[in-house]
Amino acid sequence: MSLKARITEDMKSAMRARETGRLGALRLLLAAMKQIEVDERVELDDARVVAVIDKMLKQRRDSIAQYDAAGRQDLADSERFEVEVLQAYMPAAATDEEIDAAIQTAITATGASGVKDMGKVMAQVKAGLAGRADMAQVSGRIKALLGA
Repeated sequence: MSLKARITEDMKSAMRARETGRLGALRLLLAAMKQIEVDERVELDDARVVAVIDKMLKQRRDSIAQYDAAGRQDLADSERFEVEVLQAYMPAAATDEEIDAAIQTAITATGASGVKDMGKVMAQVKAGLAGRADMAQVSGRIKALLGA
């Protein structure tokens, strides 16, 4: 079963169980996926669905930080719940060893020798770790390795 089909089935289950919070989060996700499908006239595969979920997770985490700073705990808790729901559809997170191995492989494959080659390395690593690692942290690791 594709990831998109699984999300649709989970939305139906949430409707039957009258889980309004979960249902709302899943409807937002399906709406974002449908928007891309309509705009680009494509059928989303699992990789693109993971990219959509990843983008939504980043938005939610940013909102949580802003709500916490503003003292709006109720809104921050709502966003945290949505993060939990969305996180369930992400692939298992990569370990530090897997990330380091992917970076080393990419550096070797691209022949990167300095920070100027970071874009090439990042592009290759991103393809392998999409949705499994925080790319901001991966970028920092790459920069440290190439700068050293």
